[in-house]
Amino acid sequence: MATLLVNNIHTLATFDDEQREIRQGALFVRDNVIERVGTTDELPNTADEILDLDDRHLVLPGLVNTHHHFFQTLTRAVPLAQNQELFRWLQRLYPIWSNLTADSLQIAAQIAAAELILSGCTTASDHHYIYPNDCTLDDEIQAVQETGLRFHASRGSMSIGESNGGLPPDEFVESEAFILKDSQRLIEQYHDNDRYAMLRVVVAPCSPFAVSQDLMRESAALARSYPGIRLHTHLAENVSDIEYSLEKFGQIPGEYAESLGWLGDDVWHAHCVKLSDRFIDRFGSTGTGVAHCPCSNMRLASGIAPIRQMLNHNVPVGLGVDGSASNDGSHLMEEARLAMLAARVRDEDPGALTARDALLIATRGGAKVLGRDDIGVLAPGMAADFIAINLDRLSFAGALHDPVAALLFCHVDKVDYSFINGRRVVDQGRLTTLDLPKLLEAHNRAALTLVKDY
Repeated sequence: MATLLVNNIHTLATFDDEQREIRQGALFVRDNVIERVGTTDELPNTADEILDLDDRHLVLPGLVNTHHHFFQTLTRAVPLAQNQELFRWLQRLYPIWSNLTADSLQIAAQIAAAELILSGCTTASDHHYIYPNDCTLDDEIQAVQETGLRFHASRGSMSIGESNGGLPPDEFVESEAFILKDSQRLIEQYHDNDRYAMLRVVVAPCSPFAVSQDLMRESAALARSYPGIRLHTHLAENVSDIEYSLEKFGQIPGEYAESLGWLGDDVWHAHCVKLSDRFIDRFGSTGTGVAHCPCSNMRLASGIAPIRQMLNHNVPVGLGVDGSASNDGSHLMEEARLAMLAARVRDEDPGALTARDALLIATRGGAKVLGRDDIGVLAPGMAADFIAINLDRLSFAGALHDPVAALLFCHVDKVDYSFINGRRVVDQGRLTTLDLPKLLEAHNRAALTLVKDY
């Protein structure tokens, strides 16, 4: 069994139940699981691998991303979609996305994963819902596995096209029988329900304006027939989303979700910007989770989700960067900073969300939303998923009296070290699992090909 010792940590922010922040901290890992946490003096001084951080780094749990669309890295800053609200933004981009291929999907997924990892993310869920040409979710899964990221692959779907009153073009629609059959195949082929699993599968019909109520019900039944399968969708993202639900279903989004069995501690919804007070309370009482995506919500002028209110009602809240065409990045540390700032603006209260509140959402909160009790905390028995940030950086000058808060009040361009499942995937700021310059070149070629006619 291999051992790893990380010692001489300036500050070890555990985010454990006592919220310990250990000066001159250390971590001891055995076989990819944290065995001991304490000070450098308290822990063993030998291991198979030793990383001495020379009293210059802050270490904390890896961040957890609960909502993304990896393929959208190919369509960042597309001019015709730069200044549109959600529905119009989608309608401008659907024709471009119809050119997606398996090769370009794999490249896009690796770019998204690389950006996430370098920004401090160690676990991510991606909601993939379009399958033009030869694309499958298998392509994305295989690409992400090469990056070393802990991954929750969401089998998204769209079954109601424009001709039947939905938003997406008919060419993106799949039959509901096939969606359910393919979801079952993916669960049985890939889902790992064991503790410390690196790959899990999620059942994730896209949104109220893209799938039928029958598919929502049947998807929930399918997921709940297997152990550990969770449910995910978009909900209450903006005013148009509410108007669509009222017109098509005679219900506000929370009522729509509840009527279909989509409340519970095995469910999380993306955005919930316009979730009503009554359903904030219902989400809290049922353990229904929310993926908060502040940058995308601001980019599309959807509004700012009432995160302080959700937390006060015990709603499980995690962070999501959302699609890299509505963000237009995949920087999870920056998303945590925006969550902190947006909550203060929304509530006109500088104490609405502290830096530590936002980091809790980004770590423990995301883990809870994804149904995991093995990540998000640095404590014995937890997965060895952690990141280290060198404090000797220009952006932290004058902020070392509180290095934990400095993570969000100041600026972190990238992490210096990242360990996922005990594996060093970032070493001195360099991604170890991919040839990033070569990947960037391929990605830029694929992006230009995708949008060349638009």
